[in-house]
Amino acid sequence: MWLRIYHKCHCILHDVFRVFVPEPHERTPVTGINILYLLFPFLPLIYMGYLARRPDTFTLRLLLLPLVVAVAVGIYFRFMWTEPHHNIYNWGQGLLAEAISAKAIDFAWRKEGMLKIDEVQPGVTKKSHAVKANGDAHRKPAASDPTTSSLAWLYDALEVILSNRGLGWKFGMGIHVPREERSLKRNSFLFATFISFVGSYMIFDLLESLIKLVPGVGTPHGGTIFKAELPFFYRYTLSTAIHVATGSCILAAFQLFYDFITIFAVLLLGSSPSAWPPVLDHPWQSDSLHIFWSKRWHQILREIFFVFGGFFGKSIAGKFGLLFGTFIGSGLYHELPAYALGRGFDTIVPLFFALQAPLLLCEKVWYKYTGYRVSGLYGRLWVYFCIIILGQPLSNSWHMRGLGGGLMLPPSLSPARQFIIPSIRYSLNGTVTNILEFIVGST
Repeated sequence: MWLRIYHKCHCILHDVFRVFVPEPHERTPVTGINILYLLFPFLPLIYMGYLARRPDTFTLRLLLLPLVVAVAVGIYFRFMWTEPHHNIYNWGQGLLAEAISAKAIDFAWRKEGMLKIDEVQPGVTKKSHAVKANGDAHRKPAASDPTTSSLAWLYDALEVILSNRGLGWKFGMGIHVPREERSLKRNSFLFATFISFVGSYMIFDLLESLIKLVPGVGTPHGGTIFKAELPFFYRYTLSTAIHVATGSCILAAFQLFYDFITIFAVLLLGSSPSAWPPVLDHPWQSDSLHIFWSKRWHQILREIFFVFGGFFGKSIAGKFGLLFGTFIGSGLYHELPAYALGRGFDTIVPLFFALQAPLLLCEKVWYKYTGYRVSGLYGRLWVYFCIIILGQPLSNSWHMRGLGGGLMLPPSLSPARQFIIPSIRYSLNGTVTNILEFIVGST
């Protein structure tokens, strides 16, 4: 009987799952007509963000939560880019579905709503609360800008939705903020940010273009970074180079988009330069995993990882549960969207991120028994081993499913593909068409 009940529940859960996440052959191709559907999940999220900045909305937020998650997952896993070189956009949609779901969960479960530092209710600071102790419990937050009070609700919603690091919010207390190296004078700040934007664009373009020169890896159908036809040394030198280039591309992409948003906010919206501190803190200079993950790597997705595992782990096992839950949540966040590619689920990705928790505990044990923190040259080599050596199966998993072959930049907007790579080929008399051919020719 119990076996029959189990199979029945399994079938029901499978059917419900397939309602929101159809099989690849049952998904709807994205066209010029239905592409606007991809914007629809933002509407309930904006309303959820609005409610999170209003008092006494806890019950309504809980009731709205299933709708927000269902719409995001149902739309982004139903509509599919069918061109092979556009398949990476399916991955992006999966990441967006997860981000929206995590935001909605975060907005819903906090009974008091999303509070800024020194607030006792949304929009009500401790000082104003003390003065108006007998005031209306249902009063609305003050408008962010009196001149645009009719749009204050939208400003409140977008402000909390876009506050990924939680700077100035209670949920972001204790987060590391990199030291500002740019002048905070508006014109100087904009110029320095523009230079950073151009530099990040060039780095991203060059590395992404070089990755596309690797046979298999640079195609939409994907391929392994470990080339069995190469000798041992060349095989792992190439895989290490691809892995480092992939990580550097991710860093450059974060910096690129952050610089673009910063310029837009400061130049067009009148935002203060001090509101846009650096997003990265020289991650390659890390000399311990603790420093790498908690300070030098970007913290944009920190709250999402807490939602997907950290908070649950903490409720079960305290600080250790928070540590393991956060990295397990990170692994799930990085892998579940890849299911949208239609190539299954790979446990390698969540295992890499889950591995970071015991590695961090190793640093704690080292300090406990030696009295010395992991740091200096040996600490940096330790970080490079954990990230660059142990992380190669992670990059391989992604590239096997076509990450490197996706259309990230149109060739017409790629200086590397228009000028740099043709110049290199010309200098080699046009005899080399890909990196593997060049390596084989040199052995």
